[in-house]
Amino acid sequence: MQRSLKHLVFSLLVGSALLQTGCQSWFNRGGDTAESPQSTPEIPATEIANRSQISSNLIVKMVDQVGPSVVRINAARSSKGSFGLFDRPDRSLEQGTGSGFIFDETGLVLTNAHVVEDADEVTVVLKDGQQFPGTVEGADPLTDIAVIKIEAKESLPALELGDSDTLQPGDWAIAIGNPLGLNNTVTMGIISATDRSSSQLGAPDQRVNFIQTDAAINPGNSGGPLLNLKGEVIGINTAIIRESQESGVTAQGLGFAIPVKIAARISKQLLNDGTVAHPYLGIRMVSVSAETKALLQEELDLQVEQEKGVLVVDVLSDSPAAVAQLKSGDVIVQIGKTQIDNTEQLQQLLQSVTPGDQLSLTIMRKNQKRQAQLEVGTLKPKTFSRRS
Repeated sequence: MQRSLKHLVFSLLVGSALLQTGCQSWFNRGGDTAESPQSTPEIPATEIANRSQISSNLIVKMVDQVGPSVVRINAARSSKGSFGLFDRPDRSLEQGTGSGFIFDETGLVLTNAHVVEDADEVTVVLKDGQQFPGTVEGADPLTDIAVIKIEAKESLPALELGDSDTLQPGDWAIAIGNPLGLNNTVTMGIISATDRSSSQLGAPDQRVNFIQTDAAINPGNSGGPLLNLKGEVIGINTAIIRESQESGVTAQGLGFAIPVKIAARISKQLLNDGTVAHPYLGIRMVSVSAETKALLQEELDLQVEQEKGVLVVDVLSDSPAAVAQLKSGDVIVQIGKTQIDNTEQLQQLLQSVTPGDQLSLTIMRKNQKRQAQLEVGTLKPKTFSRRS
């Protein structure tokens, strides 16, 4: 029996997970298919010398300055007990710990959404030991950003937000947080890479291109700041990779942070609206590759001439893509004036559009060029399934 395109692509990418984020992507969780590193501009010798002349006193002074703004976040979640087939009426509290930082002197704290996810009680602990009950003003799982509000009698020390767009591999990076409950732990490293796509990390449900760093990040660091030498926040520490889920090879020094530019934009929307409107197309997709083409030809007798592009695996019902009459088997090669070579490019383009925008798509259907007009939708909770 001839298999459908959806089942065929599933067999091609066996071991991958499908996560519905409005514009879904099949991915290789181990990161073994990561894109080749892009070349970076040559750094003048004088700048290299300046970067190397970092005294320990400079680091000590900077850490002492920013330390009071870094907080510990205790999140308590209720857990209903059970005995055999019967639930016990009493409920216990599961305690989780993360990090965060004050970004406004009125008591606004930035952290990761997963730190406060499903929390019944949130407590923010300052460096000097003061504790405040926290109110989650908003949380966005697609970017893993959350804003907490605490009420203090006086102004609180807030960190300055830096410019994550100017980061280059080799720049110094300092992480501060509470790994494994060890408060105010400071680690130092460099920026290893920028613009790591979420699919490279095995998390295509995230609408973020991450900063990679070798500054040590451990459980409990989540939500803490990644800083430059000026003490400015350049990222929010959020994830680590310990091993490839494909090969089982262990890894070290692979930490990832959300660029502060994204965090600032999302936090503003959360404070204004309590939620974030994410663009939504309603397709499942996979990048066109030699392997994909060969399998389509062999199993479905479907010949794809394009060397690059995004193959539509499935169109979700009642979605913007369905209204635009996209079909399974279409290959998206261009949106507006932007050529689309792979799923990462399409996801990145979506970050620059808003719900309600009109997109002009150039697609190839049975190797015939077609145009489609699509009105970008809003991703609703029921169309998003977060899986770990």
